Amino acid sequence: MSNGLRFCAIALALGGCAGSPAQLAPVAAPAHRIETPRDDGRGSWMSPEAKRSDLLYVSDYNAYEVYAYSYPRGKLEGTLRGFGPYPAGLCVDKKQNVWVSVLDGYELIEYAHGGSSPLRTLSDAHEFPIGCSVDPTTGNLAVANLVSSYGDGSVSVFADASGTATTYSDSDIREVWACGYDNQGDLFVDGVNDSDLFEFAELPKGSGTLTTIALDQSIEWPGGIQWDGKYLAVGDAEAGVIYQTNGGGGHVVGSTTLDSTDYVRQFWKVGSHVVGASFYTATVGVWPYPAGGTAKKTLTNFQNPFGVTISKAKR
Repeated sequence: MSNGLRFCAIALALGGCAGSPAQLAPVAAPAHRIETPRDDGRGSWMSPEAKRSDLLYVSDYNAYEVYAYSYPRGKLEGTLRGFGPYPAGLCVDKKQNVWVSVLDGYELIEYAHGGSSPLRTLSDAHEFPIGCSVDPTTGNLAVANLVSSYGDGSVSVFADASGTATTYSDSDIREVWACGYDNQGDLFVDGVNDSDLFEFAELPKGSGTLTTIALDQSIEWPGGIQWDGKYLAVGDAEAGVIYQTNGGGGHVVGSTTLDSTDYVRQFWKVGSHVVGASFYTATVGVWPYPAGGTAKKTLTNFQNPFGVTISKAKR
């Protein structure tokens, strides 16, 4: 299959490319369900209160939009527009600026907390960026590239989140689906191999080699990766489970099941909760972490939510 056809097949699996998205199954009502109204068709906008609130950002893959909600209240405070296909994974830096990876736009776009206009754009030339993470020790921006115009997936690292990226690949990984730093600046990625089986790899801080790690847990499909304050959390998108691991050791020490989800593409741990985007149920939920179980709050009225991140207001 050509790279173009392979990308279209991937996009179709996510509800993109030509054709209509998959029909969405109804979800049992959680303790708190919030219908999220959309605006009147204007361009990007943010409410005056947005900069004063902690914000939950959600990318809506097939709507080509990113929404900002007050957190934990869940009130819609703004909408970012003007993206090409498809806004995907999100991340924040130390300044609480938000980065949006645009899959078919070959770029990363940065926004200030509560801002409605881009601060800058980084070119991820010839790559299909699907996720990102910021190194807490250096400010480097890592980008998970699903595939390349020339071949398999990779991870791009922009030193100090600027300039031209250095790209790393692992011959065991055909498609890279997510990346995440731990608290020491070690970078981890997950993806699939030529047989569509889960793969996990690490780029240790200061290393130039992305190395495969054997994880002692079967994972159906790669999900998000995030340092949770104690462990490296690795998601199984298909099963709706987040596993707590010891990172480079490849050992799973615990798990969190997110009930009533279907394809959790990205999650974001904040305090004693985790927020997750359920792509095919078109909902974003908030669960106790690491307990999991039933969502305590659910946002609705999306097409296909993909990325989530929390940006904190200045105190």
